[in-house]
This record gives sequence, structure tokens and C-alpha cells, in this order.
Amino acid sequence: MRDIASNIAVRAVIAPVVVSDNTAAVGTVIDRLGFDSLAYVIATGTLADADATFTVLLEESDASGSGFTAVADADLIGTEADASFTFANDGVVRKLGYRGHKRYTRLTITPAGNSGSAPLAAVAILGHAASRPVS
Repeated sequence: MRDIASNIAVRAVIAPVVVSDNTAAVGTVIDRLGFDSLAYVIATGTLADADATFTVLLEESDASGSGFTAVADADLIGTEADASFTFANDGVVRKLGYRGHKRYTRLTITPAGNSGSAPLAAVAILGHAASRPVS
């Protein structure tokens, strides 16, 4: 099939949320079973704080509930630094790809210096499905 919709799965990672302090937004664990590629997409709204930073971390594991460690830079497509953002990045979309071999991944966005309103969301896009079309 030549259409993209039948060849990918999209999973909510961080549901749209307004972060108003420095509590990390820990995403849902993504299971890559049946898919050979994975990219995360992060979207921001209007970030109200004047000096906040938001650091992105991607972790991987062989188990869904434990053993998560930071993904090696060699297993990323793009960098966590490029996927991170600051108060000046209103309404931006960032992406971060994963090419590692672990079954499970988890995305975390950690704010620092945030005392305002910071709307954000993230989704995972799984591709190269073993079975197509993907429903």
C-alpha cells in the first residue's frame, strides 16, 4: 500500500496536558512488538513562563515495567537536545527517532524553572509493521 495511514500506528504517549510546575511528564511505555521503526512527536502550546526549559529523555528496556535506561546516542535519530525546548518555543513540533533493539521505550519531558502554564503533548508513531494494513 502506498498510503501512510495503513502502514503506521499512532499511540498516545503524553496526553495533552498543561504543566504548571517542575514535575516530569513521564510518558506511557511504548511496545514495539510487530513494528521495526519508531519516532516520537512532541508538540507545545503557548508556553507562559519566561525562563523555563523542558528536557527530553528517551529510555529503553527489555521489560515493560522495569529496567529502563537512557538510550545511547547511537540509537537515536536526532538528539534529545534537539527535541527539547524552552519558554521561547511556543507552538513548535519536535521529533525524535529510535533505532535501538529494545522492545519497550519511554519518553519523559522534565521542566526546570517552570512556574507558568506549559501545554504539551507527545505521540509515538510506529512504522514498518510486520502485518499490514495497520488498523
